[in-house]
Amino acid sequence: MKPILILILIVAIGLGCKEKKENLQEKDSDSMAESEKQLPPGQEEWTVLFDGTSFEEWKGYLMDEVPASWKIEDGAMVLYPSKDSENEERFNLVSKKDYTNFVLSLEWKISEAGNSGIFWGINEDDKLHEPYETGPEIQVLDNEKHPDAKAGTTHRAGALYDMVAPSKDVTKAVGEWNECVITINQKTNKASVVLNGVEIVTFSPNGEDWDAMVSKSKFADWESFGKYTTGKIGLQDHGDKVWYRNIKIKEL
Repeated sequence: MKPILILILIVAIGLGCKEKKENLQEKDSDSMAESEKQLPPGQEEWTVLFDGTSFEEWKGYLMDEVPASWKIEDGAMVLYPSKDSENEERFNLVSKKDYTNFVLSLEWKISEAGNSGIFWGINEDDKLHEPYETGPEIQVLDNEKHPDAKAGTTHRAGALYDMVAPSKDVTKAVGEWNECVITINQKTNKASVVLNGVEIVTFSPNGEDWDAMVSKSKFADWESFGKYTTGKIGLQDHGDKVWYRNIKIKEL
């Protein structure tokens, strides 16, 4: 073969290999970008439930879609509650998927004199009009101005509502973000609430200790309350504006 043909062949092979390498690198880059969007670096065990752009993992309680009263603004989901009447309809959000043992991490911000809550163990039933009829609640509250804060320490922000009071008040001022981490482990029968980096509540989520707590609360005679170890995560519409963001969950 003539030297000039050999040279052309070598150049062609080299260009082909370079193009193939660049295509593979581009595909790897695209895959990495998609992976990083779904799971923050170093947190592969977590599943993102809300990344600030989509309600994909959520729907309204007893609904197929997300209610119009929930909006996405500045990377947060925001509830604009109805104020039309004393008997306005509530539009609670629930996760599409059910969970049993998990660590739930999110940030919340409450309006002045506002009230909301974070549920787990929700069982959707047409006979039950509210998530709190089955799901226990971790309170979200303006401790300074909402009347519930004066009703007892088990109604304050971070409490296992009406059952376990927070050990201290570590909430930030209204309008500031609070980081909340809720752990529910039915296998070990241990649960906790960490608010702004401080563990403020611990309890047993099932068994005799759980039953004893419920029996001393307002839920004592509620037939379905706290009966489901597996259920949906919920965010409460209590008639006040509230914000949630950076929601992720790790199953245990």
